[in-house]
Formats: sequence, C-alpha cells, structure tokens
Amino acid sequence: MSDQAYFSRALLDAQLAVPNDLYCWNGSDPAVRFAVYRNNVVVSLVDALADTFPVTKALVGEEFFRAMARVFIQTNPVKTRVLTWLGLSFADFIQTFPPARSLAYLPDVARLEMHRLSAYHAADAEPVTQQMLGQALANPEALAELKIVLHPSVQLLQSSHAVWSLWAAHQDILAMETVDPTVAQTVLIYRQELQVDLQHLSRADGIFIAQLMTGEGLALAADNATEHDQDFDLGTLLASLIRLKLITNISNKDIKP
Repeated sequence: MSDQAYFSRALLDAQLAVPNDLYCWNGSDPAVRFAVYRNNVVVSLVDALADTFPVTKALVGEEFFRAMARVFIQTNPVKTRVLTWLGLSFADFIQTFPPARSLAYLPDVARLEMHRLSAYHAADAEPVTQQMLGQALANPEALAELKIVLHPSVQLLQSSHAVWSLWAAHQDILAMETVDPTVAQTVLIYRQELQVDLQHLSRADGIFIAQLMTGEGLALAADNATEHDQDFDLGTLLASLIRLKLITNISNKDIKP
C-alpha cells in the first residue's frame, strides 16, 4: 500500500498507527496533531450524512445516528469527491448494522431520503407536448405498443414499511402516533423545477410505473398492474403523470422518439 493510501485509511480508522515520517514544525507530537485531524475529518463526514438523512436521524436520535454514521464511514472508504453522494450505500449498511436490526423500517427510510437527493440533482428534461400526447393517445389500436419515458428525476420506492407516513410525520403532515410502520407503502419521488415532491401510490400504480422505468410497453405494464389489482385505473394514473409533467417521451411505430 502506498504512503498516500495508508494515510487516507488511517484518517478513518483509529485502530491504524499514525503514518510514518510525519513531523510538526514546532516539535509537537505528530500523533496528537494527527488525532485532531482524524477527528475533524470523521466529524465532517458524519455531519454530511446527518444533513442528507434528517428523518433517519430523528427516528433513532442524534447520539445513535452519529455512532452509526461513524461506523459506516470507518468501514466504507469514501469513494467520491462529492459529499452529496457520500450516503449512496448508507441504507444497505443500516440493513446489516446489528444495533439497528429491530428497526426494520429504517433502511427504507434512508433509501427514501437518498431518492429525494437523487431526484433533486437529476437532469432536466422537457415534458412532451400536448400535441404529441394527443397523437399518441388518440389511436386505441396503437396503445398496446406505446412506450413512455418518465422524467429523469422520477424515483420509486416500493417498501414493506410505512416509509411515506414516517417521512410525512417528520414534516408535520401526519401525527407520529397515527403511523403504523408495518404497513407497506409505495412512494413516487420527483422534482418539479427546484422542488422535490413525494406521492403515496397504490401498489398497483407502483407496479405500473416500475415497469415503465424498465422500458416496458404501456400494455404489458398495465396488464401487470391489473393482475395485482383489478381496480387499477390506467386513465387516472396517466392523467396524473401528464399533470405533473413527468412524461418526457412517447414512442410507438408511428411516433418516433
């Protein structure tokens, strides 16, 4: 391992010895100065995670969160120069973190908060025009081959837990005492201009949108949603996506991208 690589690792791992050949201009102990530097680096990274995951932190408390974040940083070497993406794997870490095992909903709450951040930083894209929408939807025979592309900011979280309600309770939208964390919820995350919004979807709506996001055609996506719930309402969901300007491309054999 190069001296530079060891220095980087030692900054995050207090169990490693102080790198060799360090010295201080005033003759003070390099180990003491390095310990201060090490602590400042770790604290700044923990602070960055706390800013990204405020609801996750609120659910477990400041002390627990900072201890958990410190372990994450020490066991998951930083691979990005952009602190925005420091927590990309934080939810997966929480899922395997023994002290958080009793909080089964916590990893998905962290995923929701990371999805919000990803939506905020996603690329811009213009919604399709009303003319293109009208042309695509006017021919019922062509609907089976229709493919819909959603806005780059669109994220979807299909959880076994009440992630939307838990998040909403920390935005003063719901009262925390009314939330049952064991209720499965599906959440649509998207950006409009500079505002990230969330919508609680039905399971069937989530299945349909997940299919679109993988490039599936309209007909098969709708069939899969209907198989889950016979009351799936394609028209209402499409109208909502159009109203929110989340459809950025429509294509079939007659309408090219």
